[in-house]
Amino acid sequence: MSFRGGANASSGMGVADHSKSTYMELQRKKVYRYVIFKIDEKKKEVIVEKTGSPAEGYDDFTASLPENDCRYAVYDFDYVTSENCQKSKIFFIAWSPSGSRIRAKMLYATSKERFRRELQGIHYEIQATDPTEMDLEVIRERAT
Repeated sequence: MSFRGGANASSGMGVADHSKSTYMELQRKKVYRYVIFKIDEKKKEVIVEKTGSPAEGYDDFTASLPENDCRYAVYDFDYVTSENCQKSKIFFIAWSPSGSRIRAKMLYATSKERFRRELQGIHYEIQATDPTEMDLEVIRERAT
């Protein structure tokens, strides 16, 4: 296990090196459109659950999030500006649906800041408890 930066008792969640390197591949090399992370409660660390290829869209991404369990996710949103420039913004999404277990919500809430700090270069953060809070329109409005 890889724990960095003295974990305290309240949020002693590590971040798997693979999680960081997968994020870097999305951010720098655009290998993925999105990455979904989950907390492995036995290992006490954040691991990669799923990645989406650059060809996948936002609907593929939202369909990959569990209906009744929490996740962290990163989505690389491409758009064209009014000046016709191709741009991209990276969104960090804390998915905590209302139907998920209280314990899971607490675990994800207390570990979020520490995990988020490990991911350099995030532009926006969205906290969503239901799909409407992270609708594509919400993403588009934040990015542009």
